[in-house]
Amino acid sequence: MILTGKTILKKLEVQQLDIKPIVNSQIQPASIDLRLGTHFLTINEHITSMISFDKPAEYREINQDVIMIPPHSFILGTTMEYIKLPNNLTAFVEGRSSIGRLGLFIQNAGWVDPGFEGHITLELYNANHVPIQLKAGRRICQLVLASLDNEATPYLGKYCGQHGATESRIYLDEETRFSKLNNEKKFKQFD
Repeated sequence: MILTGKTILKKLEVQQLDIKPIVNSQIQPASIDLRLGTHFLTINEHITSMISFDKPAEYREINQDVIMIPPHSFILGTTMEYIKLPNNLTAFVEGRSSIGRLGLFIQNAGWVDPGFEGHITLELYNANHVPIQLKAGRRICQLVLASLDNEATPYLGKYCGQHGATESRIYLDEETRFSKLNNEKKFKQFD
């Protein structure tokens, strides 16, 4: 069941949900507007000739209040708000329609697991032929909260506790670890 703004406000007041900093005007009828932070990451194209899922990508870090996203470019941003979900709530991150209508696509995988704690990393893509200017503090996306039918095992994955825009950690996936182990076994056979 999706939570109403009234329920979200009550959960914040009794500390069953933690979102900071937040002001009441961010609470919408069935969501919470989240604001853009000042920390950004972009793939360092001067160092990176190819991206692989098996090893960390090289990023360039940017800390500033105003950022320009060039046409057809991708950048990671973050929310100002630090989120801590209880084990009986999950959340969806959705871009604001007003921003999407200007050609800025906002993603994050779309899903926040129960028990997650941290800033939300946003994947920002400019679909236009002209740059888009973004300013920290602007409402950039909305968090839709839903209650679970039962308390879940809390998320303890590779992004829990993240601060600011956080790079892809896909290289830590079990498929990568198993692949490395299998390759090591193959090479040991030839020793």
